[in-house]
Amino acid sequence: MRLDKMAQSMGVPETHFHPFGPGRAKIDPRYLETFSPPSFGREPSPLYVLVTGMTPTPLGEGKTTTSIGLSMALNRLGTRTVVTIRQPSMGPVFGIKGGGAGGGKSTIEPSDVLNLHLTGDVHAVGAAHNLLASAIDNEIHHGNRLEINPLTVGWPRVVDLNDRALRKVIVGLGGAANGSPRETRFDITVSSEVMAILALSTSYGDLIDRLGDIGFGLSRDGRLLKARDLEVEGAMAAVLREGFWPNLMSTSEGTPAIVHGSPFANIAHGNSSIIGDWVGLSGSDCVVTEAGFGADLGGEKFFDIKCRALGRGPDVAVLVATAKSLRMHGGLADTVAGRPIPEILDKSDVPSVRQGMQNLLRQISNVRRFHVPVVVAINAHPGDSPEEWNVIRDLSMEGGAEDAIVCTHFRDGGAGALELAERVREVCRLKKASYRPLYPDDLPVEEKIRTVAREMYGARDVTFSPKAKKSLADIERYGAAGFPVCIAKTWASLSHDPSQKGAPSDFLFPVEEIRYATGARFVTAIAGDIQTMPGLPSRPAYRRIRLTSGGNVEGVS
Repeated sequence: MRLDKMAQSMGVPETHFHPFGPGRAKIDPRYLETFSPPSFGREPSPLYVLVTGMTPTPLGEGKTTTSIGLSMALNRLGTRTVVTIRQPSMGPVFGIKGGGAGGGKSTIEPSDVLNLHLTGDVHAVGAAHNLLASAIDNEIHHGNRLEINPLTVGWPRVVDLNDRALRKVIVGLGGAANGSPRETRFDITVSSEVMAILALSTSYGDLIDRLGDIGFGLSRDGRLLKARDLEVEGAMAAVLREGFWPNLMSTSEGTPAIVHGSPFANIAHGNSSIIGDWVGLSGSDCVVTEAGFGADLGGEKFFDIKCRALGRGPDVAVLVATAKSLRMHGGLADTVAGRPIPEILDKSDVPSVRQGMQNLLRQISNVRRFHVPVVVAINAHPGDSPEEWNVIRDLSMEGGAEDAIVCTHFRDGGAGALELAERVREVCRLKKASYRPLYPDDLPVEEKIRTVAREMYGARDVTFSPKAKKSLADIERYGAAGFPVCIAKTWASLSHDPSQKGAPSDFLFPVEEIRYATGARFVTAIAGDIQTMPGLPSRPAYRRIRLTSGGNVEGVS
């Protein structure tokens, strides 16, 4: 189906559909002003399905592939469905992770376009973010009427690439004409607060307010300074005018796909945009959306951050698992980023799967804490055995899942997820979700962090560094007391330690730093050694990516 016809089928007025290039278009969402979430004036309310997963491994569990395959299967069953995902960052595309367009016969096309630039939204976010950075240094250079204390400026610059050499930099060298020297850093664009704001805003007015609320540092007398003090938020919003419009693409079977927002899940909140989901929910019977990394990271942030702003929770959560990853969590062999996957992990091993189920069971429990039913999707691999699948299914259902379904959507497209789609629809009909966030808004931030660490990760308690304790003392002063928390930690473990596989427990969870995202309206707690600027591996993916003389991109996977 052509994208313009697809948009019409979703109720998008012709005047709000804007072709951008082959296989992609923009949707101006301002026609949604006549709707009000969560039902958008329609009964019954459209179904809302979250796809999350067990703790990730370098093997890949296939959440994006499952989201796409499930959406296509639901359409095959007559449920008009839209899939919503984040736009991949080019840092991981050129690094080690590769692309984010799905795989096999469950993809969003054209995949090379999706993985490289798309419609430039990430670059627009980078430009808006860096505009604020330059405005800060310009204010200091031209008299510093705001009395900015340069030592407190925490607003970095960003670029959408992995570049470890930019983690710590000095700006302003070369004399007074080049500004005032100070130490700063670069982050990857998708970790920017501006990206989080883009993904959480519900209108242009909300976008402008949030951008104005960004806190970038302190005055000499200790006041929190915000972007609106520099009168820069209007220009930042102007840069993001069309970046705020969701992107419309198509799956390999013609299912509508909305690709919008790119926040990292281990650093930021890891979910696609609210406005993209609203577009989908307003014009379909069902939206399938994916949260990044595991249920303890992107999943928890979906429930505690995105759903608060969205105005509703999901009807069901699909938790993706693979026997191969369970073997690793069960101790059969370890994986090291950048090195070949041990061949033993490709072979069936029921005891290690049974042992690794500790991780999946914890993640099932994590989702159920939000009072949402869970269906496990077993993403089948060629080396799996029926005995392993039976173990996963039996233990998952004993652990509180409604079911565990073997899926072959990578090989078979939507046809390989029909049973999963039928079960998802059945659970939505029979099990009424009663979504509740993990903690109330008025719980002290310190206790919000402690609640997530104990109930999601299995920690005994949380320790706060002196730097973090100082930030906690300023929470009321900076107006952050009612914000949800966004915990930045490793994706490779339920704990803060990537070497701890399975389901670690009874550990102390160390919070090293706390940052206030006053525009995004959450508090970021950084645990362990977390880099907001990734580095490239010894064998980067960019070596295999190339443009042919015929104009085709090869090597993006």
